Amino acid sequence: MNELFKIIPAVLRAAGESGEVAEAAAMAAWRRVAGENLLPHAVPFRLYRKTLIVAVTDVTWQRQLESMAGQLIFGLNSLLGQAVVTFVEFRIDPVTVELARGPRAEPPIDRELLEADALLAAGNELHRAAEAISDLELRHRFLVAAGVNLSRER
Repeated sequence: MNELFKIIPAVLRAAGESGEVAEAAAMAAWRRVAGENLLPHAVPFRLYRKTLIVAVTDVTWQRQLESMAGQLIFGLNSLLGQAVVTFVEFRIDPVTVELARGPRAEPPIDRELLEADALLAAGNELHRAAEAISDLELRHRFLVAAGVNLSRER
């Protein structure tokens, strides 16, 4: 990847006034300059007349990044070898950011929670079965025995 960024200035010069090449280069440079921590909250989506338009998740990120805009522009243009970006506009657009993140991984399954749900379901069945036993002492012994059995299975 480092080698790619070394040739980008030459590619931009060779492309001349190609807006598509400049936009693609600015997008790639943003990912490099912004870093991994910023990418989940700010995604570039257009370069228009040297203004890089970046979608952000909320007003907090918008304000924070606006205060860093000068540093970001300097980093972008240094990497690109010329003034491709002269202004960065941060727009609040959580949908665009979410789409750029791609599909999220499913959260890990909480085995203990599944076991607790199974025990609760089993417990509910046991209580329904116990209600059918009219002898209170026998009902109590049934529930104790069932509880001991369930705890052994765990």
